[in-house]
Amino acid sequence: MKLSTKLVIGLLALGQLSYAQNPSSVPPNRTEVKPTATITSATQGLKKFEGYFNFYYDEKTGKILLEVDKLGQDFLYFSSLSTGVGNGGPERGQASSAMLKFVKEGTKILLIQPVMNYRADSKNKDEINAVESNFAKSVVFGFVPVAAENDKYLIDLTSFIVRDSQGIGSRLGSTGSRNAGAAGGGYRLDETRSVVYLPNTKNFPLNTEFEAMITFVGSGGGGIAPDPSAVTVNMHQSFIALPEEGFQMRKFDPRSASGQFSYMDFSAPMSESITKRTIRRHRLIKKDPNSAMSEPIKPIVYYLSRGVPEPIKKALLDGGAWWNAAFEAAGFKNAFQVKELPEGADPMDIRYNIVNWITRSGNPARAFSFGASYIDPRTGEIIKGVVTLGSDRHRQDYLITIGLLQPYIDGKKLPKEIEELALKRIRQLSAHEIGHTLGFNHNFAASPKDRASVMDYPFPKFSMKADGTIDISDSYTEEIGSWDKRSVIWAYSEFKKGADENAELDKIMNETLKQGFEYIPDIGGNVHPNSNQWEVGKDPIAQMANIMKVRRKVLDEFSEKAIPQGAPMATLEEVLVPIYLLHRYQIEAVAKFVGGLYFTHAVKNDGQVPTKMVDPATQWSAFESLMGTITPEALALPDGLISKIPPRPSGYPSSIETFSGNTGPTFDPIAAAESAVSTTLSYLLDAERAARLIEYKARDSRQPGFMAVVDKLLEKTWKAPLPEGYKGELQIMVNNEVMRYLLQLAASSNASKIVRGQALLKLEELKGFITAKLPGAEPNLKANMLFALVQMDAFKADPGKFQAPPSIAVPPGAPIGMPNMDFLNDGQLH
Repeated sequence: MKLSTKLVIGLLALGQLSYAQNPSSVPPNRTEVKPTATITSATQGLKKFEGYFNFYYDEKTGKILLEVDKLGQDFLYFSSLSTGVGNGGPERGQASSAMLKFVKEGTKILLIQPVMNYRADSKNKDEINAVESNFAKSVVFGFVPVAAENDKYLIDLTSFIVRDSQGIGSRLGSTGSRNAGAAGGGYRLDETRSVVYLPNTKNFPLNTEFEAMITFVGSGGGGIAPDPSAVTVNMHQSFIALPEEGFQMRKFDPRSASGQFSYMDFSAPMSESITKRTIRRHRLIKKDPNSAMSEPIKPIVYYLSRGVPEPIKKALLDGGAWWNAAFEAAGFKNAFQVKELPEGADPMDIRYNIVNWITRSGNPARAFSFGASYIDPRTGEIIKGVVTLGSDRHRQDYLITIGLLQPYIDGKKLPKEIEELALKRIRQLSAHEIGHTLGFNHNFAASPKDRASVMDYPFPKFSMKADGTIDISDSYTEEIGSWDKRSVIWAYSEFKKGADENAELDKIMNETLKQGFEYIPDIGGNVHPNSNQWEVGKDPIAQMANIMKVRRKVLDEFSEKAIPQGAPMATLEEVLVPIYLLHRYQIEAVAKFVGGLYFTHAVKNDGQVPTKMVDPATQWSAFESLMGTITPEALALPDGLISKIPPRPSGYPSSIETFSGNTGPTFDPIAAAESAVSTTLSYLLDAERAARLIEYKARDSRQPGFMAVVDKLLEKTWKAPLPEGYKGELQIMVNNEVMRYLLQLAASSNASKIVRGQALLKLEELKGFITAKLPGAEPNLKANMLFALVQMDAFKADPGKFQAPPSIAVPPGAPIGMPNMDFLNDGQLH
């Protein structure tokens, strides 16, 4: 998901690395003082780990002694967080990388990080040295050898391993990250409570792996750690061999799905850009490059970690294997394979592309799955793909389906289609994250073209049959997408000997454009109406109508059939949340039409239209669709359902996965509605959207403009007749939310001055309307009007200090994933 990002495609920042410094630029040894001990004598009795860099473990002292036998040779260094802090703090999987080498300098062995982002792609050594000498290198660490033997040196690596390689200490307790202590509390590494973590300290032919358990101590003030004054995490560091030469780099094209790898080439001719952009991809070579279809010399093989239960294991293997069809379209036979990791093999071995199925803890255990890559910093070649999939990712789909079908009928088994929908999502997830490790970005514009890519974020497709039942049979696609095939064809096709690669790539891209594909990755997608996450269908506005129709029917019939026998009635709320907010992602999709912009990543003379404003009629249609989400009729819950949800019993506390409220322990239907209304207004009254509406109106008088949108919004809310009873209270809540968002916009330093001014004007006009209507208003409405006037007066008196009343917290949305749903443990898909 959000290589994910937020998952970006790789958690590694390797795309920015460059060639290592030329060894000739390192000053020669001035003093040759060798240790008197030999490696053989110094390591006698120690446990030896043979591999890329041999190392020894001293069980008495807990030290790691590294055998340095590759002086001056570049290798890839990777540092990552194996365990996270939790609760939004430093997360498991966060990583950094560099290219390093050991250099002998006098009496020390230095670990040097050469110049990374700048190089001279030249055969002239003087040019190379001229560039390198203009940029500083870094000595990362220094060691005094404890032994030497046959040009090999033994160093104590323990202090390098047992250190804060991720800079966690400086972030614990800092403002905005109160996970382990009070804001501003300082944390420092405690060496007495930090050790080498031997279970994950391993060696392989092409990589050497170290891990440490690091404890930070400080003035904790309550948080996620059992003892907030001592926060312990695991940090992992890797030394990895760079691949053999011979990898063929391929140019980057912003219209392709391939992720960018770039560097600065100071030897480039004046007529060319100094920034060189290529793509990230695996090495894949045909046995017969002149054959239209050929087996590869070495296929790309991914291995699923052992221990995944069925039927999930088969779903992961099947979904990942979809990519083979894309490689077949690029002319490769059996080039992509997915297998279970062989018994005895280790996922840390750099030779294995790995798909990890991991269990996360917590209530709730929310996190994105992601696809990361180890990348050669010289070329952009993907050395290893590492996919991390959360074991609970299917459960939210399972929960949505339970809510839609409400299948818990006494004496009947759950329909097989519920489990199958969850398995379909797992297949999609496997294909999606593997796609990132193949070098591909998201394409959030794939949905309108018949769900053309697994690199989109899919939402389950459902509809209502003529008999009123919900149809989920076409929930997810079950094959690689047509866009994904075009992506692989462009990135991995091998051309006949003597062919002009750039010309062949242009032919592929032109054919892709002719087929009508759109490509919008993460950047810029918040303004393009066809670039949407968790949305499905060719027409988002029509799909909104479908979702709202299904949602209304399900809510009207919502009952205890949504929970299994024996589950507390209060847990109806866990199932209700995703159904009540079933339209939350569609709201964002529809809102993009208002002040939206169609655009392409066009290049000169490719025939694409760079930008086009959304036509006014479509924008107003989208506006009306959004207004349909905040009417009392859309927000109201049946009284029979409200009365079935009691306060939470012991053992089933409220969480961020349940609705917040203002009524104490009782279920608050007004607050639940406020969370839905807040979702709509947060998109509609967004500061950047308002600025675009104003700018587009200035360039084209037919465009709606921001003030006209606000006028229509006030007509639909404050100036609309007030219903009676429960629906009247819902309307009053909606009115308050509209005013609150306008006040926030007028006070926001993130909004342009023009936006703030127009928001202020509309507030003044609203104030005039309320003042005129106040004398004749009925008491309930009059009370709300008076409160509104007080807020507007407070804002006008001191806009800089004004703070609007806080909104109700909205249960989290993306990732569609991992609430704690123990009450669903009915023997299926655990």
